[in-house]
Amino acid sequence: MKKRRWHALVPALFVLVTLAFVSPASALETEVTVGSNDHVFSQNKQNEPAIAVDHGRLARGQAPIVLAAGANDNIDMEGCNAGDDTTCPFTPNVGGTGIQFSFNGGMSWIQPTYTGWSARHCLGAPGGSDDPPSADACVVRQGPIGTLPRYDELGLVSDGDPALAFGPRPGPSGFSWANGSRLYVANLTSSVTADFRETPKPAFKGFEAIYVSRTDNVERAAAGDESAWFQPVRASRQSSATFADKEQIWADNAQSSRFFGNVYVCWADFRGGGAAPLVVARSTDGGGTWNQKQVSPAHNVAPKLFGQSGCTIRTDSTGVVYVFYEEFQNPLHPAVGFPPTATHYMVKSFDGGVSWTRPRAIEQIVDPCYFIDAVLARCVMDGIAGARSDLAAAPSVDIANGAPSGTDATNLIVRTWVDGRPAFNSESVMVSWSRTGGETWSAPVAIQDAGDRGFYSAPAVTPNGNRVYIVYNAFTTPFRTTTLTPRGLVGVVKQANANGGLTGWTTVHRGAIGDPRGSAQNNLVGEFLGDYVYAIATRTYGAAVWNEAREASDCPAMDVWRMAIRDADPADPPPPAPQPDGISPSGTCLGTFGNSDIWAWTNVP
Repeated sequence: MKKRRWHALVPALFVLVTLAFVSPASALETEVTVGSNDHVFSQNKQNEPAIAVDHGRLARGQAPIVLAAGANDNIDMEGCNAGDDTTCPFTPNVGGTGIQFSFNGGMSWIQPTYTGWSARHCLGAPGGSDDPPSADACVVRQGPIGTLPRYDELGLVSDGDPALAFGPRPGPSGFSWANGSRLYVANLTSSVTADFRETPKPAFKGFEAIYVSRTDNVERAAAGDESAWFQPVRASRQSSATFADKEQIWADNAQSSRFFGNVYVCWADFRGGGAAPLVVARSTDGGGTWNQKQVSPAHNVAPKLFGQSGCTIRTDSTGVVYVFYEEFQNPLHPAVGFPPTATHYMVKSFDGGVSWTRPRAIEQIVDPCYFIDAVLARCVMDGIAGARSDLAAAPSVDIANGAPSGTDATNLIVRTWVDGRPAFNSESVMVSWSRTGGETWSAPVAIQDAGDRGFYSAPAVTPNGNRVYIVYNAFTTPFRTTTLTPRGLVGVVKQANANGGLTGWTTVHRGAIGDPRGSAQNNLVGEFLGDYVYAIATRTYGAAVWNEAREASDCPAMDVWRMAIRDADPADPPPPAPQPDGISPSGTCLGTFGNSDIWAWTNVP
């Protein structure tokens, strides 16, 4: 199991041990994904983080600061080169939505263990495990899991893309922070496979749905009590062709709002024939039931457009709901080219999600897609066989809505994204803001550190709008035309004073640089770091999570294979087999491969 690690940020000036250092706040970084086995691929594969803070505790005057985090997490998957290697690094019917908690503002993290369908016992060479050898040693079975519980009860599999939000708990007289807080976790969800379930009928129509998990007792949930969680509820309306994707969840958490307590989920609803509209579901009863509304046209994906995705959803202090998303263009279309332009859109609801305005174009941006990897058929930024950058230019947004009371809200809206301007290998982390409900916006400002090539970014605004935090992942090396050369990935947190305008951006944290070649997508043919990072803020506190490769192990044999398959030779050999430590026959990745993680920065008051 992973050891919890943290590294204090050392002040630039300090006195020796004879004098005490006094600071109004301490800043540190920690590993969030503390439960998985560092030495087994793909159990050591985590990416795509999200985080939420419980504003209700502030409303009730309770301490300490409570955080919840989620990630795509392979903690319960089989070890590669164990069982059926064609499933590496995913094991069918095993969940992939990890969950973690912090009860000290992010200074340390807990990843609870529940019971569900698991393959984490499946280690070593084919047929091997941590149990005595047997014919079914690597069969998925009930066992320990570090992912969301109770999905197996409904014939479901949690598939990642987590999104989290705290809201007020409903009571006999409606929603109130006095009733307590409710944590919502939305994620992609599939039905178990036909040969696995007891009956041939799937749990729902289509390929992927959006389900929402809920708990009213994070202490019990963090202690591994799965009864602290309600059974998951489906938020998406499904057809046989539906693939719901890239969701985000938000709970209206300002008491001043007319729709305080409402919960909203947005996602891209990919349908048969290429239609891909944005959809929003709302719940007025604490996530028990959901009503769905399409909020954008169903543009076709091809030939000129790639579709609409990358939504962010938020509410202001009066209850106005905002959804932001990106409409993509296809760089392979002769009328588009590299890099393609894209458009940020906004839709709003003034009646708690019942009806929505027509989509309003905010501005055109430059998608940082200068290269499509022929094997991946996706845009990549760090190099051949690199990590996909599909949603790098998607808008990530936060609003100063005055939570938990709403009384001192400024309703400042801050939007960030990664932009392809000014040039290849100079991709920028951009920030723009609005104090007019999104009707007008400031000119975008690039804020990345020198030498950084922005990858994903996210904002957090203090509820009173005084300060803004931006977290981003960035590549520190130029585009690589070979997989044989080291690459760099870093996590960075910046902040600015928002009084009168976002000025004076300073770097408050810069993490360790790691090599993203130690990450892998589902079929091993390229890297994988997910599609987003995340940040939160209270009036006195900020926290952020990002994809981390500082402890990821590159595999030379994997690098050679990834490069070789791009010559389109049908005689290419199968990929090298990632092996647990101590099991390293020739032709494999010797020692540990992988170990991508989620790390967090916190500024504890």
